[in-house]
Amino acid sequence: MIRQAKGKTPRRPPPKKPSNSQKDPVGVYCRVRPLGEEDEECCIEVISNTTIQLHAPDGLKANRNGEFKETQYSFKKVFGIKTSQMELFEDVAKPLVEDLIHCKNGLLFTYGVTGSGKTYTMTGSPGQGGLLPRSLDMIFNSISPYQAKRYVFKPDDKNGMEVQNQIDALLDRQKRDSQTSVPKTPTARRFDPEFADMISPDEACKAGGVDEDSSYSVFVSYIEIYNNYIYDLLEETPFDPIKPKWNGAGTPLKNNTEFIPPQSKILREDQNHNMYVAGCTEVEVKSTEEAFEVFWRGQKKRRIANTQLNRESSRSHSVFIIKLAQAPLDADGDNVLQDKSQVNVSQLCLVDLAGSERTSRTRAEGSRLREAGNINQSLMTLRTCIEVLRENQMCGTNKMVPYRDSKVTHLFKNYFDGEGKVRMVVCVNPKADDYEETLLVMRFAEMTQEVEVARPVDRPICGFAAGRRQRNQAFKEELTRRLEERGGPLDGDSPTVLNQLLQSFPPLPPCEISGPNDDVTLPRLIEALEKRHKFRRMMVEEYNKTANMLKSVLQEQDSNLLSKENFIQEQRGRLGEKDKMIQNQKNEIDRLEKKSKMLEYKIDILQKTTNIYEEDKRSLQQELESREQRLQREMSEKRRMESRMQGIVTDAKLKWEKECERRVNAKQLEMQNKLWVKDEKLKQLKAIVTEGKSENREPQRPSREKDKVPAKRSASPSPVPTGPPVRPLHRRSHSAGGERWVDHKPNTNVDLDTVLQPNIPNSIKVNAPNEKALSKCDKYVLTHQEVASDGEIQTKLIKGEVFKTRGGGQSVQFTDIETLKQENPIASSRKRRSSESGPDGEPTEGSWTDVETRCSVAVEMRAGSNLGPGYQHHGYPKRRKP
Repeated sequence: MIRQAKGKTPRRPPPKKPSNSQKDPVGVYCRVRPLGEEDEECCIEVISNTTIQLHAPDGLKANRNGEFKETQYSFKKVFGIKTSQMELFEDVAKPLVEDLIHCKNGLLFTYGVTGSGKTYTMTGSPGQGGLLPRSLDMIFNSISPYQAKRYVFKPDDKNGMEVQNQIDALLDRQKRDSQTSVPKTPTARRFDPEFADMISPDEACKAGGVDEDSSYSVFVSYIEIYNNYIYDLLEETPFDPIKPKWNGAGTPLKNNTEFIPPQSKILREDQNHNMYVAGCTEVEVKSTEEAFEVFWRGQKKRRIANTQLNRESSRSHSVFIIKLAQAPLDADGDNVLQDKSQVNVSQLCLVDLAGSERTSRTRAEGSRLREAGNINQSLMTLRTCIEVLRENQMCGTNKMVPYRDSKVTHLFKNYFDGEGKVRMVVCVNPKADDYEETLLVMRFAEMTQEVEVARPVDRPICGFAAGRRQRNQAFKEELTRRLEERGGPLDGDSPTVLNQLLQSFPPLPPCEISGPNDDVTLPRLIEALEKRHKFRRMMVEEYNKTANMLKSVLQEQDSNLLSKENFIQEQRGRLGEKDKMIQNQKNEIDRLEKKSKMLEYKIDILQKTTNIYEEDKRSLQQELESREQRLQREMSEKRRMESRMQGIVTDAKLKWEKECERRVNAKQLEMQNKLWVKDEKLKQLKAIVTEGKSENREPQRPSREKDKVPAKRSASPSPVPTGPPVRPLHRRSHSAGGERWVDHKPNTNVDLDTVLQPNIPNSIKVNAPNEKALSKCDKYVLTHQEVASDGEIQTKLIKGEVFKTRGGGQSVQFTDIETLKQENPIASSRKRRSSESGPDGEPTEGSWTDVETRCSVAVEMRAGSNLGPGYQHHGYPKRRKP
């Protein structure tokens, strides 16, 4: 027995991609709700109709630069706090409703934190209807004259529609009317005042281009996604009043006879690879009021479930699905075509997402914390799918989009694959408490705008001639009129077609027979009748001929009309393609303009950053230069202090050398005196010993020079001097011979050839100061030349007094400056050259260029001199001869 190997399950073919390669970005809009209190802090500012600015509130940490970071975000359109519900509907939802009527799908969802106005935007309030009631009102205003009778279209529980014949539809209607729980007419219902009068008649709108040769039916369904489970809010579940119902916590529910927890539904894929909720209730509605009633029934059930299960409505996603089934009329234009393949089903999904906020801010615990985590997980999956789609489109990668990680993304994955338009309304609350959550919402919206969705393709249209409904209606009206005319009187005042035909026959001859032998009347009557019969046959033939000719003409006209309609349709298609091309170009221009604005904004930011960096660079350079100058001043001060300390050290060294020399000389003199005393004692002792021998001999001084002492010297040593004698300072008498000057004239001075020259009598003229000249004089003068502001050379006589120092040198203290200036009003101003010519004619640096150099050279006596506040310079002390 041969066992056949079990084959693998064949792989399901991938979803059909739309043939249209054109793509449109996801339309993202922003709506700003007004603040709750006027004095409340605001963190959002509307810059233009496409841009908002988000700035951090007070008390929030600053960025690394120490400034609050302000960010701008661009949208397709921004709606401020004064935007009405009608204006929002005109820009956001109205194009999606028009696409729904033209067999195209659409997805519209609101996104934002809790309390940002999502439910108000989607549902609205009495007198201020939101996107959902206005969409329903526009649909029924557009298709109301062309709606099919109830139960002509019937869902097949596989995300498709079937067309029933008139008998089955009539039986279903009778069955529905027989139920006492359902009123017969929508007008007999009493609607909830919360949803009554949401739209004023002045704001009613209608779509254009509705196909009159099709029949329409609207089906609605309402589901809720909570904790990643799908629940049908329109499901009518029977209840058992005896058996108690329990919740997940093990406690009996409130109002046991009124509420039964709904059963979760599953997602399935239809034959076209579109996702749908299996077993979801789809209710056929025929008016806006009836659709409101169905929506309110789901809302009521949702509120009861939230109350009984102790959960928040803001922690679940609600999805309201509007399905529009349309099928063409048959050739007669009377009934719907009994062909399922010709039924087109388009749907519009209106989604109110749960609030996107951090679990830490909700302050939830236990089950509330788990449900908040599940909601955040589903929103995070939505962000992840958007990120992967954006990366695949921008980087050319082929990563798998994780649609199946969440029920929300899995249900609407076909829209992102090109099955319809996707639009998102970002609702934001400008209060400062929602700043961080709003920042995350803005980043997600900015990323969503970069995702492109393939444009849906147009559905094929059946090949019947257009205008069937209108022609059928005209035919019925004409038939009714003719039947009424035929049923009227046949008198001369109102001749009919029958009277005209009878009058066109030949007249009958007299039919009276004069006798049995009358052979003229009957043959004449027979001849007249034969003529009439012949004329009748001719008329019938003519009528048939004319009818055939008219039929051929009508057929020809019908074919011409059909060809012209096809041509018009083709031209309309081309025109539509051109319009689409123009729209694509406009969208591309808008996108490029937005990109250009964004790049300009980035360039401005970079320019501002560059300017800030340049200013910092300049300030740092200035600080560096100031520090370099300060360092140079400190270095010069250090060198000056070093030279000063070196001079002080040198002076101290010379002072101690002289002191040591003085002490050595004093010690030598003391020792010589002691030695002389000893010698004198020895001589006296010798004289006593040799007194007898040389009684008459007088003592004599030793012959050596070091033993020579003054004639009168005591036996005791002389006192040791404590220091060198200091010559007392004195001034020369002015009356004795006048003051003497040291006239210092450098070699670099220019001979001015002036009549008046500075002449100092009784002076010693020198080119450079020296110790010898300063020791002989009391005064000092330096002749200095420099260029004045007018270009002339001016001479300055810098005067000072010469003092003797304790070390034996000389110092100069400047006391006065005398300025001599020369002016020549005729000749051009003579400018002093700052350099002199060398031997080869090349300019060389002058030896004396400024007062500071000359003065320093003039008063410099030795290196390391002590420079005091009076510019005192100490010369070399006079050295004594040994």
